Amino acid sequence: MAMETLVSSVTLKSDDYSMLTPEQESIMMLCRSVRSVAEISALLRVPLGVARVLIADMADEGLVRLHVPQLNKGQPDLNLLERVLSGLRRL
Repeated sequence: MAMETLVSSVTLKSDDYSMLTPEQESIMMLCRSVRSVAEISALLRVPLGVARVLIADMADEGLVRLHVPQLNKGQPDLNLLERVLSGLRRL
């Protein structure tokens, strides 16, 4: 999973949160608005590899959705780059 992959959480009932680990609950809260894997890693203060594993497991369980940016003819999406830059500035 690339660090620029965008993640959004699915809607759960309030009682379903009790079944989540603290890390999963944190990711669910963070991803109410779309975040990149890199942002999640930084905000949770965990290594990128750990964030990737947590997010991949959550995606397999249907707790989050992954949105892989589409690149046009090998050119980066300027909108994506601006969002990443904005996120980095907020850190």
